[in-house]
Amino acid sequence: MRLDQRGDSAHSSVMTGQQDDFSHLDRAGRATANVARNPRLTVNVAVGASIALAWLLLAAMAIRSAEAQISVPGDALLRNLPRLPLPAVLERFFALCLSPAPLDASIGPRTLALILMWFLMAIAAMLPSAAPMIRIYCEIADTARIKGEPVVHPLVLVAGYICVWLAASMLFAALTLAVHAFAASGGIFDPVLGVAGGLALLVAGLYQFSGLKEACLTKCRNPFSILFSSWSARTVRVFRLGVAQGIWCLGCCWALMLVMFAVGVMNVFWMALIGMFTLIEKQATGSLPTRLAGAILLVWAAALLVVSL
Repeated sequence: MRLDQRGDSAHSSVMTGQQDDFSHLDRAGRATANVARNPRLTVNVAVGASIALAWLLLAAMAIRSAEAQISVPGDALLRNLPRLPLPAVLERFFALCLSPAPLDASIGPRTLALILMWFLMAIAAMLPSAAPMIRIYCEIADTARIKGEPVVHPLVLVAGYICVWLAASMLFAALTLAVHAFAASGGIFDPVLGVAGGLALLVAGLYQFSGLKEACLTKCRNPFSILFSSWSARTVRVFRLGVAQGIWCLGCCWALMLVMFAVGVMNVFWMALIGMFTLIEKQATGSLPTRLAGAILLVWAAALLVVSL
């Protein structure tokens, strides 16, 4: 290999099929080196740990929400769970997320807390549905590595994907602040939240029947052709490929995330249901699940709007 090729390979942070010798390391060192050399194992551990951590934090926040008597379905069950001591920083984070206070001096910290809360919900509910896409990338990467070709680590693809949902979390956080501020300024918090929830359900239900939803869902269901045709050994291009996959996923699922405005932002039961439905919807071949969910959301929206108004 020429010197310039070595420099390009090192600069782009790619992996090759070369088998290094780690016999000079101790047992812990060899285990660590083997994990680092195995991209599939590394990405599975990283993604699995991220999803598990997100669900643990959301569950802890939901318990605090139930203890504060914020009424959401399942709060009676959550109140019976043991109260675990948490670090002060987490208690502060939960308080900022759960407080319906209007815009005030704490707007900066509260905005950051809401962004992180929505991002945790996206990781918990949406990242599992990206598992088939990540697995396909790993399979293609394994084939390339066996041939001795350079391969960008799968975590770069995942990073591009979650960056899209981080940006979406900023928009959801801004929408949350806007709804709460409007409700608090008029002194009619519950009716405004009811109307906002009904409108969110209406938008989500209508979007299930849209052509854009179908186009994005088709892309999400067929990641192999996109990954294979856009294959690259350059880190930047793989990151952009992850961003593209994230955009298709966001286009498919953003409206479903609006359902949380109707059922309670910290309703972990509905968050789990949305995550399961998203996974099923992306694996299904027909449009029945999508249209059935849309019909249910529209009926629900009409009922909620009638009650709220």
